[in-house]
Amino acid sequence: MPDNPFEWIEIARRLQAIAQAGLEFCHNDFDRDRYQQIRNISVEIIENFTGHGQEEIIQFFASSSGYPTPKVDVRAAIFKEDRILMVKEKQDGKWSLPGGWADQHLTLSENLVKESFEEAGVNVEPGKIISVLDRSKHNTPPIPYGCYKIFVECKLKSGEFSENTETSDSGFFSIEDLPELSIERNTHEQIKDCFKSRDNLWKVKFD
Repeated sequence: MPDNPFEWIEIARRLQAIAQAGLEFCHNDFDRDRYQQIRNISVEIIENFTGHGQEEIIQFFASSSGYPTPKVDVRAAIFKEDRILMVKEKQDGKWSLPGGWADQHLTLSENLVKESFEEAGVNVEPGKIISVLDRSKHNTPPIPYGCYKIFVECKLKSGEFSENTETSDSGFFSIEDLPELSIERNTHEQIKDCFKSRDNLWKVKFD
């Protein structure tokens, strides 16, 4: 049996995916009941290892319908000369590339433009994709659902930072002088990949 809480969260995520697919496609009431029981077990595991209440877990983890697919997180790599733009997150006081969850009604480019303006106050033009990563293989802490992280190099056009609901500061940083990173949003390795892409020492990473 796993003794690492992170392993239990991964087990719960897999159980939830099985239950969600089963609830969507089965036509037998007895099977539906069994799949719902599997979903309930996954909620209990998450509750036990995270401290979140069942109602919150059900809302964000175990209430989706249809075939389970990953959520999408977008990150804008915006450069000024040899420095990259980062914002200070109010949630944890650490730094990340502008970005967040993709809105369903917007394209990838539109989401990047929106997030860059909302979090950093800048207008950008999305350029090339740097990487499309499975969050569970690169970022911590683990989350109880699948997530793809898309990093895109963006051209800075204009604008300046103003405080908002999500971020309290912004700045341009060299790779040698990065601030304390919000690891759940972006790792040092992911920022390094952005610099490599900018220097044309790169091909798109899918992992």
